Amino acid sequence: MVSLGPIELEVARNELASVAEEMGAVLRRTAYSPNIKERADCSAAVFMPDGSMLAQAEHIPVHLGAMPASVAAVVEAHEAAPGVQYAVNDPYHGGTHLNDLTLVEPVFVEGRLVAWVGNRAHHADVGGEAPGSMPAHATRLEQEGVVVPPIPAVVDGEWRADFLEPFLAATRTPAERLGDLSAQLGANEVGARRIREIVAREGPDRFGRVALALLDYGERRMRAALGELPDGEYGFEDFMEWGDRDVAIRVRVVISGEGLLADFTGTERQIPANFNTVEAVARSCVYFAVRVATDPTIPPNGGSYRTVDLVAPRGTLVNAEPPAAVAAGNVETSQRIADVVLGALAQAAPDRVPAASQGTMNNILVGNERFAYYETVAGGQGGRPGRPGQSGIHTGMTNTKNTPIESLTTHYPLRVTRYRLRRGSGGTGRFPGGDGIEREILFDEPAVVSLMGERRRIPPWGLQGGGPGACGEDWLIRRDGTRERLPGKCTLQVEAGDRLLVLTPGGGGWGAPAP
Repeated sequence: MVSLGPIELEVARNELASVAEEMGAVLRRTAYSPNIKERADCSAAVFMPDGSMLAQAEHIPVHLGAMPASVAAVVEAHEAAPGVQYAVNDPYHGGTHLNDLTLVEPVFVEGRLVAWVGNRAHHADVGGEAPGSMPAHATRLEQEGVVVPPIPAVVDGEWRADFLEPFLAATRTPAERLGDLSAQLGANEVGARRIREIVAREGPDRFGRVALALLDYGERRMRAALGELPDGEYGFEDFMEWGDRDVAIRVRVVISGEGLLADFTGTERQIPANFNTVEAVARSCVYFAVRVATDPTIPPNGGSYRTVDLVAPRGTLVNAEPPAAVAAGNVETSQRIADVVLGALAQAAPDRVPAASQGTMNNILVGNERFAYYETVAGGQGGRPGRPGQSGIHTGMTNTKNTPIESLTTHYPLRVTRYRLRRGSGGTGRFPGGDGIEREILFDEPAVVSLMGERRRIPPWGLQGGGPGACGEDWLIRRDGTRERLPGKCTLQVEAGDRLLVLTPGGGGWGAPAP
């Protein structure tokens, strides 16, 4: 164990986190797409030479918890070389879903590998059978877009043709993709520069010792937090919606001393649909839920999770095998995995765990051969011990913003005709759940729409006697005024003058209402 004083630890921890924050700022400010520059659908982090997480910005949990798998995949496939950046989006080789392209760069000082920097950005279209690359009917990965295995993508600041040309050829929006890729490249260059500045000041040996001390500090903090929870086994189950069928995700959380195991044995097998997910996503959900139930101020680094493990049987919904489609697994199943782990931990830490939040990202994808628009719509947060849930906010495994109406109408042939809170959709309770959102979009030209949503039949649950939140609803309103209730997962054609109305779920309530 490497020991540093508390002041040294805090200074080092914040300095490295600020590197990741600056990377994220560069990425957002130089990106082309509204999805990244407005919605902030991106994340950045710093890694140890072996790929373990060293520091991260407060970006998107499902990105950050899974990003070490991307670095590990690159480390396994290639010998790190100075001046090279590596790309990957293959879910079965370090990625999560195809839209999320990860770019990582090794940082060398005097010929010595001292760290990695990396960022992940959601590209609004990477090809596939529907604009936005999340066709509801997909059962195989190749239906969802271009697959990028761990590959050298940039050498000495220049894109390699064997990466760039297939990537741009697959997408419907190549100019936007190139702009976002360039922003990713620049963000890593800034991060690498900052790490080299720190190492030049501290020296490579001391930098390495400080990094190890930060990991050990994270481990000590997590062990202490888990040690305060009662030992035991705590089970919970919840469901994904697949047509009229409920697909179970089951977990058994075992707390023993200073360790925790999340065992997903009993979860249903992977299915011929696109909400299977990979083990790296399941792991990121466990990490998120454990931090919620213990102490969110624990440094989110690789050391913090040395004492947290999971069992995710291969071939199940939470650890699918190729070539299963996974587009919605990253955005929807991740929310439910977090829900079940939180539901189990609520039995061990009832004074810390909130009721279920909306449990979905309400994905909307609209496009044709000219444009591709991607949005996730916020909803209600679950009521919390001591305070009500927030309304109209992204929760759980996501942490994005909305696309401002002004930006949306500037970039796309779309208009927002309704945008307000869905009053009364939060669950009742001593601390009520937050309300969802009503968002209506008018289409100015024909397009293909894909919806990926959950909690359309099974409501977000309350805790400690609180009531459930309202289920979400999706409606297509044709230009002649006819209305059609849509399934939560579908791909359809719309015409100019049609409207899409999305009503997002409210959060569950916490505690029995006052008599």
